[in-house]
Amino acid sequence: MYLLMDVEPLPAQASRIVLAVRPAADADIDDSTFRVEKIPLASLSPKRPTQVLVQVKYISIDAGMRLELIENLPWNHAIPLKIGETMRAETVGVVVQLHRDYKGKFDIGDEVICNAGWVTYGLLEESEIKRIETTDAVNAIDYLGSLGGTGLTAYFGLTDIGKIKSGETCFVSGAAGAVGSTACQLAKIQGAKVVGIAGGPVKCKYLVDELGVDVALDYKSSSFAAEFKKAGHIDVFFDNVGGYMLDMALANLNKRARLVICGGVSQYGKEPTGITGTLNLVPKAARMEGFSVWDYRNQYQEAQRNISRWIEDRKIKCRFYIAEPFERCPQHLANLLKGINVGKITDPLY
Repeated sequence: MYLLMDVEPLPAQASRIVLAVRPAADADIDDSTFRVEKIPLASLSPKRPTQVLVQVKYISIDAGMRLELIENLPWNHAIPLKIGETMRAETVGVVVQLHRDYKGKFDIGDEVICNAGWVTYGLLEESEIKRIETTDAVNAIDYLGSLGGTGLTAYFGLTDIGKIKSGETCFVSGAAGAVGSTACQLAKIQGAKVVGIAGGPVKCKYLVDELGVDVALDYKSSSFAAEFKKAGHIDVFFDNVGGYMLDMALANLNKRARLVICGGVSQYGKEPTGITGTLNLVPKAARMEGFSVWDYRNQYQEAQRNISRWIEDRKIKCRFYIAEPFERCPQHLANLLKGINVGKITDPLY
């Protein structure tokens, strides 16, 4: 069980990680991409009665962050980070300071989720933070996993775009990652046969032994193409990878299949390559649709209630890849883009 550390005396300084040099679209993140800055913590004291100071405990690290480092690509939906701007990120923290005239709904010590970014302390408006509720089964860190943006992405992608049904076959690419692992479990809850795709035997074993997928395919295996076809035709393809894997799915569809385009990590940090199999959508009367989880923000609470119930019932698990220290956040992101992690990467700040 995750236990939030007691609120400690406030330090003299806070840290933040900002973009120092914009990497080329096809370049890796390296030690020169970001820099760590120290600022007086007093500069973050609430200046208005509506402001709250949050001590960050966990930082979410996600593949989509790579898109925020790219400029001038027409397909990029992310708002590019400016040089000197703090890296954006979803965070879990605790309220440590309020304005002397504060009359809002939060108290010192409340656990909250917010988008504070790569910082040790964040000054936010009350409207930008949300109190989180924990139980014996639901921990604070789950709000960066199954109950956070990654879990909600899987939930809405499968239920609204994919419209997954019992008895159907659902393929999930990037299945051992944060979104993919939740998607696999949600599809199983709905009664689907689940085929998870991941890189390497360790990840494939995790998919079968811990998440209960029916078939795990290793895309690094020399027999991957044959095993992909053998696994059956696809009713729902939940895609986190794009590229040649999406083309393989397009060639292996059932009638009225749905392809849920969640992401394309194989195309991040490089010029995207085109796919060739879209004409198969016509005879299969299939549909391919992208989406953003932010479009569903008015439905988050209902989704979180459902997911919380499944966590309580042990139908959903989330493995966290705990990475530290704070100053190494850029390296953790680089490792994520290389596929090193299993599950959700978070950086803990104690």
